[in-house]
Amino acid sequence: MKLDTHKQLEAKMSKTIEALKYEYTTIRTGRANAQMLDKIRVDYYGTPTPINQMAAISVPEPRTLMISAWDKSSMAEIEKAIRNSDLGLNPSNDGEVIRLSVPVLTEERRKELAKKAHKSAEEFKVRLRNERRDANDALKKLEKDGELTEDELKKAQDEVQKITDRFIKEIDAVAVAKEKDIMEV
Repeated sequence: MKLDTHKQLEAKMSKTIEALKYEYTTIRTGRANAQMLDKIRVDYYGTPTPINQMAAISVPEPRTLMISAWDKSSMAEIEKAIRNSDLGLNPSNDGEVIRLSVPVLTEERRKELAKKAHKSAEEFKVRLRNERRDANDALKKLEKDGELTEDELKKAQDEVQKITDRFIKEIDAVAVAKEKDIMEV
């Protein structure tokens, strides 16, 4: 029974790491990346819609994104949503496609983004700790129900802590890599 708890915990924590990695794809680093636009919603006939559901997004050059809307009448709304986002990008609309030039980041903006990446890492560590707490609560319930002895509970909780420590180190590694990527000129 306790092995199931450990496997479930590892699966949840793996998903948390994947969520952090996805979150990091939306933080701009000075290179064009289609995922940068994933959090932007466009008011499309009264419905907030992700850009990638309204248009094809390509990266023709390392620092350029090209957006080709399937419905050309939505181009102005897409442009407006990008302009209003916190990405600091200035769209250029020629009626056929919207081009986004990803400017080189200033030192100040790099530090700001690195701080944002660090804050995200801390939030995801809190998620891991909550998952650890839930796993330990499940183990305590098993002991209370008589399915685990006190010694087995202690061993299982030690294993939960080892799993948590391993995933926290992984978050730290992902965060350091992202911060290095952001600070790269």
